[in-house]
Amino acid sequence: MNPPWFRLLHVVSVGLVATLTVSGCVDSSSSSPAPVATLTRASATTPISYQVAKYDPIHFKPAIEQATDQQCLACHAEVLKPAMRKASPAGVEAASARAWYQQISTYQGEQETFHRRHLETAYAKQVMNLRCTTCHQGNDPRDRAPGSSATAQSDLTLRKTVTPETTCLKCHAQMNWPVMGLPGPWPQQSKDLFQNNCLACHIAIRTTRHQVTYLNAKTIEELAAKPNGGDVCYGCHGGRAWYRTHYPYPRHAWPDMPTEIPDWAKDRPTQSEARFLAAAAARQGEKK
Repeated sequence: MNPPWFRLLHVVSVGLVATLTVSGCVDSSSSSPAPVATLTRASATTPISYQVAKYDPIHFKPAIEQATDQQCLACHAEVLKPAMRKASPAGVEAASARAWYQQISTYQGEQETFHRRHLETAYAKQVMNLRCTTCHQGNDPRDRAPGSSATAQSDLTLRKTVTPETTCLKCHAQMNWPVMGLPGPWPQQSKDLFQNNCLACHIAIRTTRHQVTYLNAKTIEELAAKPNGGDVCYGCHGGRAWYRTHYPYPRHAWPDMPTEIPDWAKDRPTQSEARFLAAAAARQGEKK
């Protein structure tokens, strides 16, 4: 058994190391992350520690709002590397199974990893213009519990690096068919009735849509107008729902829009989020 003085020395040394590690990441004169310019330069070549890197300003607002995909992928390139199993741990081959999110005809090709499906696949590039910062707006690396300290972020869901309610639900919420006045869920009762054509109604209703930087509005409208174009619409409006809740889409005004607002829409916003509207026209079709 070590003598008491040895155990005391061990405790003090561990505390000293921890203090030095934290002081190397955070400016001792401020509670804010220490500014580190290395990561914010695309041509950075000087090695830095993981602790310093994760507190780089590019990971926090306002710098993250201007971050490019190239800057993010300089350190996070692994998210776009193919890494799907050929078979499940139980031995079921991926090629012989179809997941629930593959049932819509617009899901083409083999299964893909999460980030590759949203950024790299042909269909994603055709109808979407997603960027790293579309979903990721920074998170406190110390604690993923909102409101746990005076400086903790309050707008994140517990244990999440994004806010699913305002990010994922945009494309992965349930279809609110009762509000739309449909006779029943789209695949069971409405799809055949409307000949899998959403534009049968939406050619004149809520025609101001998809005008945001993360979607390619022109392509979506063109594909929706083709035979069985309803799969294009339903793919994001209920066909791949991750949640049981609906997303409160903004009600952008359209020509001949009724002046009376229905009860279910009285709390709906009338514009999309400002960060997705800025220079929307300039970004449409821009390469990632």
